[in-house]
Amino acid sequence: MKKISSVLLFACVFMLVCSFSTDKPAVYSVKKLKGALKIDANWDKAQWKKVKEIPISNFMGDIPAFRPVVSGKMMYDNDNLYLIYKVEDRHVRIQMDKFNSSVSTDACVEFFFSPDMEWPLRYFNLEINAGGTALMAYHKDGKRINLSENDFKIVEIAHTLPKKLDKEISAPVTWYLEFKLPLELLKKYANITQPKKGVNWKANFYKTSSRSSNPHYLTWAVVQNPKPQFHLPQFFGTINFK
Repeated sequence: MKKISSVLLFACVFMLVCSFSTDKPAVYSVKKLKGALKIDANWDKAQWKKVKEIPISNFMGDIPAFRPVVSGKMMYDNDNLYLIYKVEDRHVRIQMDKFNSSVSTDACVEFFFSPDMEWPLRYFNLEINAGGTALMAYHKDGKRINLSENDFKIVEIAHTLPKKLDKEISAPVTWYLEFKLPLELLKKYANITQPKKGVNWKANFYKTSSRSSNPHYLTWAVVQNPKPQFHLPQFFGTINFK
């Protein structure tokens, strides 16, 4: 009896320790936009003032010598998604200026999301470097479908840094990027659960710069993988439309 009690006590302690060490699920409430929003990369404009920030602060892989400070905000309406990023950065690289080029090698913010509640492992990846050049694809059952540049033209993007840099900005710099993503674009490539109060999508927000002199990989929802890898939808957090 004494042995059984000891085993039970050990099990209870183990479960208690695990509960404290487990990362909390990442959940973000997306407010509905009232009225119009000018896409100009202005973090301080009135519509964003009362929107909660998304902390993109979990590092994957080796911790870089300089740690960027990154946050985002998100809203929606019946026809669009709206995102804005603020990045306190250094060693900023912007070399890619062609659509669907390897923008993640530059200073880059990313939004990966599963818009169909019935298929949470089917997802879009939207990656935009600090100069406003984008890459976007849809991933369905192991198959990647690149969006066409012509289709993507309806996405509005504003950014505060030049489209391309001759060399890295080594000094501290804060840059912003904002975009408006029409739902009609998503519907060309996938089934989507229309955003409205009570709807949940799976998603993650990222910041990277894999080929700068200060390579790094940051996430919002924790990704439990030994090597940096963003294409793991099983680790997406939840965005809840309000």
